[in-house]
Amino acid sequence: MANSPDRPRVALIAGPTASGKSALAIAVAQAHDGVVVNADSAQVYRDLRVLSARPSPEEAASAPHRLFGHVDGADAYSAAAWARDAAAVVREVLAAGRLPVLVGGTGLYLRTLLDGIAPVPEIDPAVRAAVRALPVAEAHAALAQADPAAAARLLASDTTRVARALEVVRSTGRSLAEWQRDRSGGIGSDVDVRAMLLLPDRTWLAQRCDRRLAQMFDHGARDEVATLLARDDIGADAPVRRAIGVAEVAGWLSGELTRDAALERAQAATRQYAKRQYTWFRNQPPGDWLRIGETETCALSAKFDIILRN
Repeated sequence: MANSPDRPRVALIAGPTASGKSALAIAVAQAHDGVVVNADSAQVYRDLRVLSARPSPEEAASAPHRLFGHVDGADAYSAAAWARDAAAVVREVLAAGRLPVLVGGTGLYLRTLLDGIAPVPEIDPAVRAAVRALPVAEAHAALAQADPAAAARLLASDTTRVARALEVVRSTGRSLAEWQRDRSGGIGSDVDVRAMLLLPDRTWLAQRCDRRLAQMFDHGARDEVATLLARDDIGADAPVRRAIGVAEVAGWLSGELTRDAALERAQAATRQYAKRQYTWFRNQPPGDWLRIGETETCALSAKFDIILRN
């Protein structure tokens, strides 16, 4: 996305979990009269301060923060809902003469905000139920017949994306990729995005993920999940219950898992998630977005100053 003096600037900091995004976003906001705007799908939930690694109260007080912990776990929320809320916040921040600093690791959120929403019609409930009842291997085989391009693109083990692609083509007669070509409502053409993607050394990142999970387990994750599970208005299939760490801590609480076993499972799940994020951010965003492997916040902030000036 070419820089343009005719469009207002929006800073964007993205990358895998534990890559240092939050610290950099705060530094950029402090240096440029900015407002940090969350773009992480777990950090929207007020129920998950610890397990989502939401900024601490002290960090949140160091610069204005928006769209963190603003959604109750019982409420339905989606990429489209976040994009709607984020677009409103970005416009509000720009109108106040300040710099929006988007930060997060949810690529779908950022893509929906910038590129818009595919106008996929409501899926026939019967089609959805039939697709979701299929084992993922059968669903992938069916997708290979109905939408070969999607089947070739998706991992055969990716239950969620395979099911989504199959239910769309079965219900609408068009592939998800065709619908996505008709996206509308994005703000990408109205703003000048100055982006930095943090892609540090993978070994460093994995070790950082492991250390952070251990700290979460020692500082509030158990109580946080216990409180979440005690709510009878949040079903087992609610998105907040699917956040990494919730099921593992739930096993610890029930006695099914020891603390160490639960931690090991949560660490493994986090490393896998970080790996998927790393691959997505390395390959999917525009080629002119700066990809950087450094990890020191001051050095990254100095480089971001150059991005904003140019």
